[in-house]
Amino acid sequence: MPRNPLAAVFGKYAMEATVAVAEHVTPTMRRVRLETDRPVDFPYTPGQHVRIQLKDPLSVAGIMRPADTLRTYTIWELSPNRRALELRIHLYDGDGIGLEWARAVRPGDRVTFWWPQGDFFTREADFHVFVGDETAGAAFGPMIAGLDGSAAVFGVLESEGPEHDLPMPGDPPLRRVHRHGAPAASSRVLLAAVAELDLPGDAGAAYVAGEARTCQMVRDHLVRERGWPRTSIKVKPFWAPGKRGLH
Repeated sequence: MPRNPLAAVFGKYAMEATVAVAEHVTPTMRRVRLETDRPVDFPYTPGQHVRIQLKDPLSVAGIMRPADTLRTYTIWELSPNRRALELRIHLYDGDGIGLEWARAVRPGDRVTFWWPQGDFFTREADFHVFVGDETAGAAFGPMIAGLDGSAAVFGVLESEGPEHDLPMPGDPPLRRVHRHGAPAASSRVLLAAVAELDLPGDAGAAYVAGEARTCQMVRDHLVRERGWPRTSIKVKPFWAPGKRGLH
């Protein structure tokens, strides 16, 4: 019998797991590995996310504000036997139930999560461009790993400093840039690096993620300065100053 009442009601869409690993991979990024009670049988495309239940949805507060019981995290890796999945969770400055859980989660903790969702994944293209900050790396890693080995990959990943650079599977040829104290919101550092990219043309697909205003600036650059059609650019704002739950 499922231990979680919501999993009992919506068992087709929810699964339970045990935290097997919870450790830092950078000063502001944690690796969390979940081992599931049964194989994950939901369809999954690299770049999709799961929703983790952090508060009781059947409580008065949960019924009044159900969105405040869940937080969204991109699947970094789904094991070949589909009995474990890994997350990379950015520990930003601030508070909230997602940040509180990410800081405190430990091996042995029980977790209920909802099936993979989202449409932020790669598409067929002559080449692929990935642009984003620390929060984007958690999605870009599995998206790039899921590409064919012959795929042409370009892009920029920004972080506060080299120690915050998230290791990426396969070490793709992405330029790393660092803010060194400059604002992450409306990042001129990231925009300048994108402007310097030497790209083959406008027949590619771009994936832009991270802070909302920065994403908009990068998209506008690709459209106005590079002549890219908007339909070739997929934007995923993960955060904005003072706002939560943009995933």
